[in-house]
Amino acid sequence: MRKFLFLLVAFLPLSAIAQTEPSPSVSARRQPQAAVPSASVQPSFGYLSYDSVLRAMPDYAIASRQIEGLKAKYDAEMKRAENDFNEKYEEFLEGQRDFPQTILQKRQSELQELLDKNILFKEESRRLLKSAEKDIFAPLHARLTAELKAIGRERGYSFIINTDNNACPFINPEQGEDIGRLVLERMK
Repeated sequence: MRKFLFLLVAFLPLSAIAQTEPSPSVSARRQPQAAVPSASVQPSFGYLSYDSVLRAMPDYAIASRQIEGLKAKYDAEMKRAENDFNEKYEEFLEGQRDFPQTILQKRQSELQELLDKNILFKEESRRLLKSAEKDIFAPLHARLTAELKAIGRERGYSFIINTDNNACPFINPEQGEDIGRLVLERMK
């Protein structure tokens, strides 16, 4: 108990000194910041709607038509496969009473196999469409990214913000610059 009291008495003056001297971070917080005139501040970043600029690019319409054409071909093939399955299923329903057990089982397994193939084709076509879309739009994304990097370097930006999907609900126009129109002009 005496040791505890001794330590308490020994460290009490140190804690009092520490409380009376403000730390550098506290004193820095207490000092008012000097107001920077807004007229002389150069924007430190740019912002734009990436999707809007991408969709306004001249090559976007061409790429979209390519994707739509490919999608139409896959849709037509899926419709043909669906019609083929429906015809075979109707034939099966009409003749199932007259089929012997072995033919009935064979036709059921054929229908199941056809259904499974159609499902796999549908999944594979979705995957292939996504891949084709990435491949077709990759040059547009590359050009847009290169242009954004060039504009960022030219204007001395720290970064460029994509405002799509409400990712940035407020941007102070005195500190940032909307570069959407500039990018569109340079991409044409």
